[in-house]
Amino acid sequence: MRVFRRFLFFFLAMTTGAHALDRDVLLDEANLLLLPRERAIPALHLVDQDGQAFDTRDLRDRWHLLFLGFTACPDVCPTTLSDLRRLLGRLQPELRERVQVVLVSVDPARDTPERLKQYLAYYRSGFKGLTGELSELTKLSKALGLPFVPANTADGDYSVSHSGNIALVAPDGSLRGHIRAPLKLNGLADALQELVKSQ
Repeated sequence: MRVFRRFLFFFLAMTTGAHALDRDVLLDEANLLLLPRERAIPALHLVDQDGQAFDTRDLRDRWHLLFLGFTACPDVCPTTLSDLRRLLGRLQPELRERVQVVLVSVDPARDTPERLKQYLAYYRSGFKGLTGELSELTKLSKALGLPFVPANTADGDYSVSHSGNIALVAPDGSLRGHIRAPLKLNGLADALQELVKSQ
């Protein structure tokens, strides 16, 4: 924790040099906003794309990039997941293994584990999918600071309004910041690599 705080201070304070990563660069070149203090994520119970129980306390040991979306999303979700696949491809292999992308469904009525698995298989990047009870998904949404508006129907062809931002969760399971949409892949890859190296 102390290492991360020292890194955060250094990350935000640097203002000179070819690789200066000050606050302006975080926002402008990476669209990455780090929180001044880590935030705990409550224990919530979900289901992954393999139908296995998943607890938010499992968000440990790796950096997790959590994105709220749904498999019937026509534009934002496929674009974001394609960008995240490209982002992972730009990371050094040893750092890539320390980052996990997670799609959290905001449409549990349609997004069964089987549907999530089939959908994420298209991206061939080892993405994880989570679904579950709407009440648990709503709590996770609030904890991550990624709002969505639940659909008022479970029938027919409908859409779900949701944030296009991505939550950054550290290996200790705490929320550390947000990647703002649209993704700026070049700056984000550089910033994310430095961040992952810090822990």
